[in-house]
Amino acid sequence: MKEFGLLIDMDGVIYRGGELIKGAAEFINTLVDEEVPFLFLTNNSQRTRLDIATKLQRMGLRITQEHIYTCAMSTARFIARQGEGSTAFVIGDGGLMNALNRNQIAIVDKDPDYVVIGEGRSYPFEMLEQATNHIIHGAKLIATNMDPNCPTSNGTRPGCGAVVKLLEFATGARAFDLGKPSPLMMRDARKLLDLDAKHTFMIGDNMGTDILGAVQLGYKSVLVLSGSCSKEDVDQYAFTPSAIVNSIADLSLPYLKEMLATPPRVQSQFPKAS
Repeated sequence: MKEFGLLIDMDGVIYRGGELIKGAAEFINTLVDEEVPFLFLTNNSQRTRLDIATKLQRMGLRITQEHIYTCAMSTARFIARQGEGSTAFVIGDGGLMNALNRNQIAIVDKDPDYVVIGEGRSYPFEMLEQATNHIIHGAKLIATNMDPNCPTSNGTRPGCGAVVKLLEFATGARAFDLGKPSPLMMRDARKLLDLDAKHTFMIGDNMGTDILGAVQLGYKSVLVLSGSCSKEDVDQYAFTPSAIVNSIADLSLPYLKEMLATPPRVQSQFPKAS
């Protein structure tokens, strides 16, 4: 087993919109230089890992595709483990389609084993009608994530979870969620890094996904305040992160190593990077 490793959210932690958060490139490139194992975890199923890696590389991060783990990959790996020859009717974009095909899951329009829902911006209402009928006739409903909405340059749009809730209400089925904070996704990511739980960190900006998932699995958790969550928001939850920092720029390898020997409580809200 490795000494420790990290699972890292992206939007709100590494960048906001198209802008890199100050200190993010330096922190990530230090992980690369020091050969600390890490994965970027995202609940966005639209893009392939190549697309995501290329975006981050253009921002100055010296990472590869192997550093990316998406909810689309989590979903595809789960379905593949259920049995060979599985088929899926899919509402979603290229990243989800690619992940399913790479795991030998055929995408079909008739008699699917699964109805799989990811992010999508251009599907017609008729696809929701098809999905509804497939589910009523026995297809299992799978959600790549249950995020209710997504921020955009124009404001906010309904997320994957909103579409899934529509189908649940229409069919009476309950979706199986493979995105954060699903233990299946977050445990799978840890195992890919060859880590045990007590040596795994989750760095994120969302209490209800990143931090909740870490708490459920016994990981160290670091909440950054550079994204969707404020200090005041933390008080609304029954659980707390291991540490709270302004941004990823406040983190350092010595600080993370110190946390490994610290009891499971909020260690220090604003550490000084070294």
